[in-house]
Amino acid sequence: MIRTAAVVGAGPSGLLAARALRAEGIEPTIFERGPDVGGIWNIDAPGSPMYESAHFISSRTQSGFPGFPMPEDYPDYPDHRRILAYIRDFAEVWGLRRHLRTNTVVEHAAPTPEGAWTVTTAGAAPEVFDALVCANGVTWEPNVPDLPGADTFSGELRHSRTYRDPSEFDGRRVVIVGAGNSGVDIACDAARSAARAVLSMRRGYWFVSKHLFGIPTDVIVADPPPIPIPHRVETWALEALLKVVVGKPQRFGLPAPDHHVLETHPIVNTAVLHHISHGDLEPKPDVARLDGEHVVFTDGSRVQADLVLLATGYQHAIPYLDEHLLPWDGGRPQLYLNLFPRDLPTLAVVGMIEFASAAYGHFDHMAQLVAGVLALSDDDPRRKVAAELRRTHQPDLRGGHHYVDSPRHANYVEAETYEKVLDDVRTRIGLNPWRDWVDAPVPSRPSTVG
Repeated sequence: MIRTAAVVGAGPSGLLAARALRAEGIEPTIFERGPDVGGIWNIDAPGSPMYESAHFISSRTQSGFPGFPMPEDYPDYPDHRRILAYIRDFAEVWGLRRHLRTNTVVEHAAPTPEGAWTVTTAGAAPEVFDALVCANGVTWEPNVPDLPGADTFSGELRHSRTYRDPSEFDGRRVVIVGAGNSGVDIACDAARSAARAVLSMRRGYWFVSKHLFGIPTDVIVADPPPIPIPHRVETWALEALLKVVVGKPQRFGLPAPDHHVLETHPIVNTAVLHHISHGDLEPKPDVARLDGEHVVFTDGSRVQADLVLLATGYQHAIPYLDEHLLPWDGGRPQLYLNLFPRDLPTLAVVGMIEFASAAYGHFDHMAQLVAGVLALSDDDPRRKVAAELRRTHQPDLRGGHHYVDSPRHANYVEAETYEKVLDDVRTRIGLNPWRDWVDAPVPSRPSTVG
């Protein structure tokens, strides 16, 4: 019988996991290495990749925690300080702080012969918990490519995780490598502040406007049509709309996308096109090598650079677990439903997944399924059903959708398909319906600081 669980990480996925565990009668202890809750949204937390110009790329009404919507006075796309205040309000309202240990680094976690978990934190004696939930997030371990000539480059070379403020670019010649959402955000900062700003892209992308017809784009996408539309037709319609509203990327001197829209993580930013069209940001192809004070690109062109900032993403990592405990492929753990190891029934991972959708609602369902399975008693026949599914079930989490072949997309799922599979698994096990949290007794909400 599981009565206690260690939850590693007090970001959104960890807090949702703790709420779900507590609702199932399991006492969570949340270990957070930073000074407070918030995860990556706490710009002052050690190792946080947050930067001053960061905003949500999903909109306010689509992005809140279930049972706890974002304040109505928030803008469509809140900045990181509003998001942090909102997360802290959530922890306060749902009484999660009493389960929290801040400034506590989990150094190691290991299974016991009985199936429990020994958790060792810095400077403290090991503790034993009945279960372990890993919710430490996916944007902490920088992915740093091995660029030829890096050891002799005369400028500054660093990962975007270290970037905080546009003043870092003042008067400098800057090359941003990588056109993910953080890369294009930072490139916009460089366009406004640097003496010269260059954005290096290894492939073409679709750029999605944050608003269509004055409405947040994800609100329109989330509203299903009155009749089902085949995926290929939906893709064609969205691409046609983007070509009309945003324009073809080639029009701005960018490479044509080598994939259909939503076959990569969406780039929700058209400000970058504004800066390119005004000559404040120069697009370039992939970096071939660094050469003294120059960056050389795959088309043979070169530019002088004082700073090369690598917006090249992150490795998934669970550093406190021995690597052999989980199967890894391409830097991603291979888990049942992206949640459960096949052979460790008291271990779960929440939040180590990617999809083209606002995350927190999906994280909540992941957390609820984890909590529901962990709460099953040893003699409950549903426990055997859950174990058999975990051992043999091989569902398609992509719904037949194709994604580009890259490490980031190795664990990518189609959000609607994923939710249907979670629903099906919950039904097959015989768990209660999803909690909507609407009727939960919570105290009055504190004032959120913008």
